[in-house]
Amino acid sequence: MEKRQFVDTIAILAITKNGIEIAKNLKAKFSDWQIFAPSKFSNNDSKINWFEDSTTEKIGELFKKHDALVCIFSLGAVIRLVAPHMKDKKTDPAVVVIDDTGKFVISTLSGHLGGANKLAEDIAEILGATPVITTAADVNKTIAVDLVGKEFGWQIDDDSTVTKISAFMVNEEKMGLFQDAGEKDWWAPKKELPKNVHPYASLEELAGSDCKGFLIISDKIIQEKQILERSVVYRPKTLVVGVGLHWDTSKDIIREGLEFCLSKFNLSSKSVARFASIKKEAHVAGLREIAEEMRVSVDYFEKQELAGIAIPNPSDVVKTFEGTPSVSEASAIKSSGGTLVVEKQKFPPNLTIAIARISK
Repeated sequence: MEKRQFVDTIAILAITKNGIEIAKNLKAKFSDWQIFAPSKFSNNDSKINWFEDSTTEKIGELFKKHDALVCIFSLGAVIRLVAPHMKDKKTDPAVVVIDDTGKFVISTLSGHLGGANKLAEDIAEILGATPVITTAADVNKTIAVDLVGKEFGWQIDDDSTVTKISAFMVNEEKMGLFQDAGEKDWWAPKKELPKNVHPYASLEELAGSDCKGFLIISDKIIQEKQILERSVVYRPKTLVVGVGLHWDTSKDIIREGLEFCLSKFNLSSKSVARFASIKKEAHVAGLREIAEEMRVSVDYFEKQELAGIAIPNPSDVVKTFEGTPSVSEASAIKSSGGTLVVEKQKFPPNLTIAIARISK
């Protein structure tokens, strides 16, 4: 199971009278948060889920079903209760602990990937409490290597190096940064990079530097093993795949064509932001299915919208059948607002693919 990028469903577990009052204050601000409390305190408040089972059983249930768990009781007790259910930081929910008087809000589990740090800060602001954050990147005000571009949907290409590169970052070792794609404002706007982070204009310069580790933001495949073993590589969502196809073109045929194009032109599938194509009377099942499989959307355009796009490889045949001289190239350009990085590639009998990079 892949961890969601942002906290969605939040449960508050309160086991004292004071805790229930704090929980009600939070729910007043966040109506979709759910409160769970022991039935022995029940006053028939319909906004609270009163439970009969033990706190041990209830916390296990909530841990498995929610993206975040806010516990209003002892930190030590919370740790003992959630410990049997913990798996790893990619799948564990965020856990935040609030003391019974509401003075401290402690980010306890999944601070970065799960969003507990941000959740603790938000709750502390509401309660007028002190947030307690202990993750090194936040304390040292440096780059959280495992969170770069999170708000833009960027993906880490291979997370096996994250722990090592994060250690280099928080220990202020010299770090190299290379970016040739994606949003430029991923670091705090108008704020200088940490003093130990040095930008480089090319991968060659990066590889030749004396940096201990690298942070790379690119939609291109990197082949050099000596770079990869010292890097965390992020894949920004920068590519739009334009597709010209027949109504019965299958998902497998589209996937084969796409994989060929990505491999030939050295591009990462993790950087595909969406597909684009011409609007037909009914959506082509194969295109819909591969988009769902890759968890991306599809932009559809009317033939009139595509006919006016300047493209390098117009086709009289396509114009005859579709009413526009291009589908794959024109739709990729139209959707991306950028330029082609892969001109039309033909895959007999009825598939064409072109790829454009989104203009930033």
